[in-house]
Amino acid sequence: MTDRSHPFFAMHGHGFVRVAASTPRVRTADVAFNRDAVLAEVRRAHEAHVDLLVFPELCLSSYAIDDLHLQSALIEAVEAAIAEIVTASADLSPVLLVGAALPRKGRLYNCALVIAQGRLLGVVPKSYLPNYREFYEKRWFASGKAIRNATIAVNGQEVPFGVDLVFASEVLANFRFFVEICEDFWAATPPSSLGALAGATILCNLSASNIVIGKSDERHMLCRSQSARAAAAYIYCAAGHGESTTDLAWDGQGIVYELGDLLAESERFALDPELCIADVDCDRIAMDRLRLPTFNDAAEVAGRPEETFRTIPFAHAPSTGDIGLVRPIRRFPFVPARADKLDADCYEAFNIQVDGLMRRMESTRSQSLVIGVSGGLDSTHALIVAARACDRLGLPRTTIRGYTMPGFGTSEGTKSNAWKLMNAVGITAEEIDIRPAARTMLKDIGHPFAGGEPVYDVTFENVQAGLRTDYLFRLASQHSGFVVGTGDLSELALGWCTYGVGDQMSHYAVNAGVPKTLIQYLIRWCATTGQFEAATEEILLSILATEISPELVPAGEDGEIQSTEGKIGPYELNDFFLHHIMRFGQKPSKVAFLAWHAWRDAAAGNWPAHFPEEKKNAYELATIRSWLEQFLRRFFAFSQFKRSAIPNGPKVSSGGALSPRGDWRAPSDASAAVWLAELDARVP
Repeated sequence: MTDRSHPFFAMHGHGFVRVAASTPRVRTADVAFNRDAVLAEVRRAHEAHVDLLVFPELCLSSYAIDDLHLQSALIEAVEAAIAEIVTASADLSPVLLVGAALPRKGRLYNCALVIAQGRLLGVVPKSYLPNYREFYEKRWFASGKAIRNATIAVNGQEVPFGVDLVFASEVLANFRFFVEICEDFWAATPPSSLGALAGATILCNLSASNIVIGKSDERHMLCRSQSARAAAAYIYCAAGHGESTTDLAWDGQGIVYELGDLLAESERFALDPELCIADVDCDRIAMDRLRLPTFNDAAEVAGRPEETFRTIPFAHAPSTGDIGLVRPIRRFPFVPARADKLDADCYEAFNIQVDGLMRRMESTRSQSLVIGVSGGLDSTHALIVAARACDRLGLPRTTIRGYTMPGFGTSEGTKSNAWKLMNAVGITAEEIDIRPAARTMLKDIGHPFAGGEPVYDVTFENVQAGLRTDYLFRLASQHSGFVVGTGDLSELALGWCTYGVGDQMSHYAVNAGVPKTLIQYLIRWCATTGQFEAATEEILLSILATEISPELVPAGEDGEIQSTEGKIGPYELNDFFLHHIMRFGQKPSKVAFLAWHAWRDAAAGNWPAHFPEEKKNAYELATIRSWLEQFLRRFFAFSQFKRSAIPNGPKVSSGGALSPRGDWRAPSDASAAVWLAELDARVP
């Protein structure tokens, strides 16, 4: 697809808003210089298709000017500069948030001015004035924390003034923002909390904030926590080089967070102007709030601020067409992505499963754990989880009874891996050839295969899958144990499991909350970080390199084995689809848009740490669309009856699980028509 004129490629149509934190050049108390620096950055942001541009606190005068704030010449110069910026904004796309001090009724206020399309839309005063250690703001400014339903005269124009303002786009439905200033979000009750409850999806902070050791981390903590707690995006912009260093220093830090995730951060201590850009997903924020009744409850307790706050509408001209997408998109949303906490995250994910299984072992007082070991990914992972559970409970690993059960499609490679793994881990290992029993059943039901015909249909496959599960349940009864399920979250999403007496059923499903991509990653982590003995680690790596296959159909004449991903699509795409649809309820067209940006270029973006080079794939839009259509059919219209009857198993990822007792409840007889129609209408 080379024609990018289709509306699909326009990010605004998918609910994104391009925001930026700008740290312009400033000169202490030089209003004309600072005005021109601001306008230069506005023009640069316009060229970058920015919709919302946040400047530092008091950027027109500069912040650290002490008693110069009370000089009338400077106050008048600031007001004149505001008029020029308002006029210049008429032909520029960004909505501007500019910091300036303004007088009103005998008081001077530290303010944020909201400017768009040649209009001053409103003015927000700072609520909390720091007056401790190096700060003396109460010497110059009045607090605006109680100002509501007021106006202020700026250059002869009366505009809304107060801390009760939410600014709402007339063009993009969920583009609604609230403004606070520096110290406000260090307060115990930040004004932005009410702003979010009043409907703002983006919270903006114009800050000066001098830098000291550790303060950058503190800003990150506050931005991250406020964006997560308020279910919002948070844009923070601090003053930088050019502020007075008489007693303080400045680093010009710009940060953009969304729902607790860091989207962008500027270079600190830069000499040149900084423009920290990110595309915020306002629709994702709005949809997440629909899922959070606690958010609505907080709005009720706060007196429903959306009914008392003033909404200030604004017109703007967002760019059309393909302007790219400036935000990190995780190719593997279920896989740990924090490089500095990679080991801790993998340890946590693995031990959630271990702890769940331990508790079930304690409660059932079982004498054994029964696992079918195929030599594939899922049974391998279930086995090493069980091994660690035994270790932690002080039980011998021979408590685990592993059975490899070759069928008509079992390859020597996977069978060999199964035996090597069971021996390396040190469990009780046995083999049961299910082919004689399968032939008997196929003959009893009159299947053509029993008469010598090469008919390898679903019944042929399910007879084998069902027999394996049947054997495991009877063995569990015989050995006073329970069956540890091996099926994973990805298979549950796609219905890629045999219902009832099949791999859909077990006594406890340790992998039910773990998608295939995470299982692959956790096995690699176990194999490369000394979690098990060297012999076990070696076989784990061998299993990772094996083609994913149910091995229920005999290999072809060319030796080609049955491929799971060739039938249902790459798991890395299916897990991507699952995360965005299950966790955030995203429309298929948006999922396709995100997947295209994440997967179209293997050389672009970030991959999980230590990800093998040879497995770094890329997909064209047509491929993404084709597999997404199949995912929608399987997920919404085909697979729910299997999920509605799944056994117990622990939730592992914040991305969600598919237990009918947990994250996902849905009817088994639903139609996928709505999702397929949306995909067909909006994705080329």
